[in-house]
Amino acid sequence: MLSISLSRLYTHKAAGSALLISTITGIGLSACSTQQMSKPMAEPTRDMVNQESTNAVVSKVAPMIEMAAPTVVSSADMLTRSTSYIPQGMPLPKMPIPEMRDNYQKNVANPIHRTADMPVATLSIDTDTGSYANVRRYLNEGQLPPKNAVRVEEVINYFPYQFSNAQRLNRAPFIVETEVVESPWDKVGQNNQILKVGIKAIDTAQFGQKNTSLPPANLVFLVDTSGSMQSQDKLPLAQATLNLLAKQLRAEDTISIVSYSGSTEVVLPATRGDKTATIQAAINGLRAEGSTNGEDALKLAYNEASKSLKKGSINRILMLTDGDFNVGISDVDDMLDLVKANRNRGISLSTIGFGRGNLNDYMMEQMADSGNGNYSYIDSLAEAKKVLSDELAATFNTVAHDVKVQIEFNPAQVEEWRLIGYENRVLAEEDFNNDKVDAGELGAGKAVVALFEITPTGQVGSFNPRRYPDNAPNKSNSMLAKNINNQELGFLKIRYKATQNANSQLVDLPINALNKATPLSNAYPDTQFAIAVAGFGQRLQQSPYINNWQYKDSRALATQSLKQKAVTDPNGLRRSFIGLTELADALQP
Repeated sequence: MLSISLSRLYTHKAAGSALLISTITGIGLSACSTQQMSKPMAEPTRDMVNQESTNAVVSKVAPMIEMAAPTVVSSADMLTRSTSYIPQGMPLPKMPIPEMRDNYQKNVANPIHRTADMPVATLSIDTDTGSYANVRRYLNEGQLPPKNAVRVEEVINYFPYQFSNAQRLNRAPFIVETEVVESPWDKVGQNNQILKVGIKAIDTAQFGQKNTSLPPANLVFLVDTSGSMQSQDKLPLAQATLNLLAKQLRAEDTISIVSYSGSTEVVLPATRGDKTATIQAAINGLRAEGSTNGEDALKLAYNEASKSLKKGSINRILMLTDGDFNVGISDVDDMLDLVKANRNRGISLSTIGFGRGNLNDYMMEQMADSGNGNYSYIDSLAEAKKVLSDELAATFNTVAHDVKVQIEFNPAQVEEWRLIGYENRVLAEEDFNNDKVDAGELGAGKAVVALFEITPTGQVGSFNPRRYPDNAPNKSNSMLAKNINNQELGFLKIRYKATQNANSQLVDLPINALNKATPLSNAYPDTQFAIAVAGFGQRLQQSPYINNWQYKDSRALATQSLKQKAVTDPNGLRRSFIGLTELADALQP
């Protein structure tokens, strides 16, 4: 296990007094994946677009982009990063950094739906977790993140989950667990509940295939070497990241390196994976200099990948950048079309973000989603180890493609519902059965969680009751539900493809409503922890739906979940999360 530590101290001014916060590095993790379901927009600019669509289930307009506010932080070597902290006596000298120009998609929380009007929720899974690493970076630098930098589902899905009570449905390559618990943040007397849906890709060891290895890999590193990549948290950290991966390559793997700045260059033609010294020499020889004007860099990377294309293998481009997407194609739609076309040829694309100041979070997510790859944000060498070592199989080895989730809520049991997070993963109901609609990929051993807050029928919800019953949509369906399926809270369906170009397969599971919601104190530890993280993410987003829930409440619930005997936290990720709640609590106004 890699262990890296670095003491950091940050000064945060609030109410006229100085607050000193120090951080010490722990092991950071981030898993990544999936596809964004929003329609691509023109390339993000530094101007904010004035547009909102809070009530749309599937947006038909281009998403907004928000820039992070200017900031001044302490300077430090970003090869290490912390998720916990201890008091320090003397502050480090502060060094101003350039104005923050990070770009984020405007993120408006999903609305509450009346079941009589909209009984069906449909979404793509999301295994990207770059948002959590980015949030951690902000907190460790002594500031709360911009609310649009927080994607709640990515914060939740950053962590591994066991789902010890899950079941495998029809030999699907994943297991499924559901649980209904009392909501911790609803209004007094509302009696809301949280429905958790957990999906975890099979771990080969779990099914007796302990010696199963990854398929051969054909990897191309597309590395931004422009002058903006000079700082320690950019190209030097990117090189350390690639060196970690290089040590794990095998003879059956192939590696190529393409760099782009003022010019584009094949730094390393296709090379056998066991030529570690040759690969690392090419990585270490990269230098950040010049402007960014990558002449057909992306096309060149795909050309290199095509030379060693292996059917049935992992064929992927890893794009490492601080956010500059000037890669030789001026039109963003053309660039995404190129990524999608090569995805259909079997060449996927992942993006890995570094540094701050001009992080183009939105475009990196778009690129990875269009390429059936992963979007990661690397804030430390420990994070790099997590993404490209500890969870190598989850990052590269896809076991279920285009995974979609659909829940039909029973109006006899559920008055209202809302999906927590997944704002840019929501699909139209009819997209569920359309195999041409792209969705998220599930890597080996990776777990994802979807949380729904529901108001039981008969309880006071957000909508006023209707005076005339005949005006309620889907009245016949409601009556049918009352007469036939009164014992079901809802019906869960999951659609997936075994391979990229295969026909989709369907598994389903009724969600029982006979028993009352479990008190949160008695819930599965995974459920407790996921809800604690969801509350944390929603508080960072300044969500209007969690009432008086505070960071300390997330900390208390996460701490409670760790006390249960069945919980394992081998890398200390959950304990590190508790440290982040303390930082956020100290930094709030």
